[in-house]
Amino acid sequence: MSGRKDLVITKLKKLKSKLLNFKSSLELKFIPVIMGSGFLSSLYFTFFSTSFYREHKSVLSGRVNYERSLSTIKESCILLRRNIHRLEKGLIMQPRRDVFASGYIDETVNCYSVAIKSNELCESEKKWATDVLAEYFNVVADVDDVRASRVKFNNVAKIGSITSIPYKYCELPEAETSYEQLIVAFKRRRSVRWYQDKVVPRELIEKAISAASLAPSACNRQPYNFRLTTNVDLASKVASIAMGTGGWSHSIPALIVVVGSLSAYPKERDRHVIYIDGALAAMQLMLALDSLGLSSCPINWPDIENLERKMGKALDLADYERPIMLISIGYADETGGIPFSDKKTNKVLVKDIIE
Repeated sequence: MSGRKDLVITKLKKLKSKLLNFKSSLELKFIPVIMGSGFLSSLYFTFFSTSFYREHKSVLSGRVNYERSLSTIKESCILLRRNIHRLEKGLIMQPRRDVFASGYIDETVNCYSVAIKSNELCESEKKWATDVLAEYFNVVADVDDVRASRVKFNNVAKIGSITSIPYKYCELPEAETSYEQLIVAFKRRRSVRWYQDKVVPRELIEKAISAASLAPSACNRQPYNFRLTTNVDLASKVASIAMGTGGWSHSIPALIVVVGSLSAYPKERDRHVIYIDGALAAMQLMLALDSLGLSSCPINWPDIENLERKMGKALDLADYERPIMLISIGYADETGGIPFSDKKTNKVLVKDIIE
């Protein structure tokens, strides 16, 4: 009886595979006809494919939560971070204008006032915002466009020593790492899938996360967070949701899921920035882990609806939060294998910009 059931299941799987292949073949015949039109392409994804439904929902949810974040400010404020960074870029402009940022300085000071009154803004962000605004008002000309904002700022700000402001390149710490040493670090950072049965200290991972936080991000928004567990069972359970972890997810001692937040943006145009900024931080994180004696492996996260639902439930994600990638962490099994993974050469990668 069991053998007959298995046979039926196998036949159904083959039938399903044939139907999917037929559907794909049929689509590829008419897609070239419509792909030249944005309107027809949108119709296709409206009526014939649900691939972007979750992204649409997440982007809209992000826009709503962005607006809410302006009045309910917690430990960090996206608008404040963006505008303070814009002020910094104005402060370092060569030559610097006598008057700049007049189009958004009132918005910035209003947001700053709300953040200060909330008493939840983290101290480092508060000091950065206070210092940059104080420096801005120190150097900007006293014109009508900024005068009212200056008064508002002075009424709420508690200005101490101004230190969290732009500085000169020559003030950066001396680099002690040569190109050759850096290449060694890059070559050591391999995707490791086999780990020792050894507890990973959380403090080491958090140390690496501190290094990752120094990575650049658009307008310094840092629109991501790191969902971390050093519980072996939980790490294995969450890692098994992703594709490509079959056969080794059980050996993962610690895990990070890099999660992007679309609530960092008021417009759809920035919807992909979470992946850029999250990836920049993730690469820095993995290099930092290796420097601390820990190995890692980035785990791809394609947009597959049933897996998105599972991950959303496992991490209790909001609609505007999207998994970017998973990163397994542990002490490498010294005898464990590592794929050779040949890399593309400059001849393949470099393309000249033609006038």
